[in-house]
Amino acid sequence: MKLFSIVRISAVIGIVAIGSSLLVDRWVSEHTADRIFTDSKHIPERSIGLVLGTSKYIAKTLNPYYQYRIQAAIDLYQQQKVNVLLLSGDNAHRSYNEPWTMKRDLLKAGVPDQDIVLDYAGFRTLDSIVRAREVFDADHFVVITQRFHCERALFIAEKNDIDAICLAVPSPKGLAGLKVRMREVLARGKAFIDLYLLNIQPRFLGPKEPISSANEYEFVGPPDERAPSS
Repeated sequence: MKLFSIVRISAVIGIVAIGSSLLVDRWVSEHTADRIFTDSKHIPERSIGLVLGTSKYIAKTLNPYYQYRIQAAIDLYQQQKVNVLLLSGDNAHRSYNEPWTMKRDLLKAGVPDQDIVLDYAGFRTLDSIVRAREVFDADHFVVITQRFHCERALFIAEKNDIDAICLAVPSPKGLAGLKVRMREVLARGKAFIDLYLLNIQPRFLGPKEPISSANEYEFVGPPDERAPSS
């Protein structure tokens, strides 16, 4: 009898947790819909475009999430919708450097070096969004990523009183896209807890490096996470 009660209570808790996650997921989507654009030609001009990082390759295959984000960043810049591209991602070690990888591809596409700023401490979405304002003095920018990611990024921005909009780029279809979307439900639940219950802050902030001084910008991050000098 006791075992049955434990199983029943566990089942109820599981159902409540799943239901709550789905409600948060839907609320985040609906709450941010009016700040998401799907066509770069229709998005309002903002001085800064924040590109959220991801791995360029998955199992030695070009990651379409990365590819779509970089192309959208290039399009926004060429259409003069943004003046500076802030590339935020993980730089866990010298052999894995998301911002530096993005910068190389943007340079190859003709984006001038002086219009590219790197944030090596964008370890997760919350870090990238909050650091954009707290470190780079960016408080009026467009985020560039997939729609599901746009929604969570804008949710984080609003909670931190940051004026942001988002350009939603295409997402891969099929089973891979479905798996990512399912993980996003959990990510939004965690973001809700981090923001409303735990008041989680970025792992690293550091001194102010306003975007206006992008020409002198080298690195804002812990000393052991510096980028390669090539």
